Amino acid sequence: MTNSETKATLSFSDGSPSLELPIYKGTVGPDVIDIRKLYGATGKFTYDPGFMSTAACNSSITYIDGDKGELLYRGYPIEQLAVNCDFLETCYLLLNGELPNQAQKDEFVATVTKHTMVHEQMQFFFRGFRRDAHPMAVLVGTVGALSSFYHDSLDISDKHHRDVSAIRLIAKLPTLVAMAYKYSIGQPFVYPRNDLSYSANFMRMMFSNPCEDYKVNDVLVRALDRILILHADHEQNASTSTVRLAGSSGANPFACIAAGIACLWGPAHGGANEAALQMLEDIQKQGGVERIGEFIAKVKDKNSGVKLMGFGHRVYKNYDPRAKLMRETCYEVLNELGLHDDPLFKLAMALEKIALEDEYFVSRKLYPNVDFYSGIVQRALGIPVSLFTGIFAMARTVGWIAQWNEMISDPEQKIGRPRQLFVGSPTREVPPMSKRG
Repeated sequence: MTNSETKATLSFSDGSPSLELPIYKGTVGPDVIDIRKLYGATGKFTYDPGFMSTAACNSSITYIDGDKGELLYRGYPIEQLAVNCDFLETCYLLLNGELPNQAQKDEFVATVTKHTMVHEQMQFFFRGFRRDAHPMAVLVGTVGALSSFYHDSLDISDKHHRDVSAIRLIAKLPTLVAMAYKYSIGQPFVYPRNDLSYSANFMRMMFSNPCEDYKVNDVLVRALDRILILHADHEQNASTSTVRLAGSSGANPFACIAAGIACLWGPAHGGANEAALQMLEDIQKQGGVERIGEFIAKVKDKNSGVKLMGFGHRVYKNYDPRAKLMRETCYEVLNELGLHDDPLFKLAMALEKIALEDEYFVSRKLYPNVDFYSGIVQRALGIPVSLFTGIFAMARTVGWIAQWNEMISDPEQKIGRPRQLFVGSPTREVPPMSKRG
């Protein structure tokens, strides 16, 4: 952070003395007012539900400008990374701050690949879950359980331990996600193969079985790889903030990532693409493309309670930069698999066309977002809807770990302890039982 030449002066109408507060400048983005001395000097807190106007940390990992529709990983535009890099290159960038050269990439890929297997005893954890358990419930439990196997990398004050834990988490998440899927459908687990890429290996673990091996399709593998890149990090969102808050207590990295997965599970966060696809399926049941006009009319009616899922974004007030890339990938996958006549995909394209042309949606900047397209792509890849958020967790793990590691290394880091505006009863005496109404 850089000190600004200007200061902020906070004055009070109740006669309390004014307070001068320092202002800091980031590399890009809005300045921040440092309020750390506010309570000590005035006895007052700030009130900011949702932390929409509060910077809880300083970070050099990801930057978003919602008004411009801009997303940068370590300064690189997401549009360039998704086209010119693969997922593990992006992981290296997020973890280390710079893109790898060829030798660095080869070493990183080899290290991740050698850690993709999970301990054989993990199978017994899966047997403790019902077959119909939601994959996110399974992931919360199994990722947290990893800490019981890797006591050799739990010292968070040791950089080497943190680096080893990062590799283990990035490497093992695809294996655990695939195991959760296989367990849910009653098929045997498929072990990873070291001769395949990160995304190809995951798809093989998902879709091969002892009777028939998976044939790698480069178009489909690249589509999954792009999904992972686009979801790898997204600044201080709810799950990332959860990981940082859990980590601020000194919790081990596996526990922190499990906490992030639990937060991501929420339909307002990682479940958005699942909700978008569910919306499409509901419209299809009501008549499909022929009835889409009726659905749009309900969306425009504030009293109907019908929402347009997969459109607009809380942060982006312009076109989500990830959505354009995911849209291209969507059409590539549909072309490769010949799915343009699939009723659900035809419905999605019709809804997209209306939203991009209808003045009601354009004026409100309700553009299709990344969740709308990624749900369609994952369905085309054969990934069940219940696993969509698990794929999201697999992608976001590297971002969580990068943010967690940055937090641990920050000399200004303190245990998270938000304040509150208390509106309950003031101090009162406990009445005897006979006088309680």
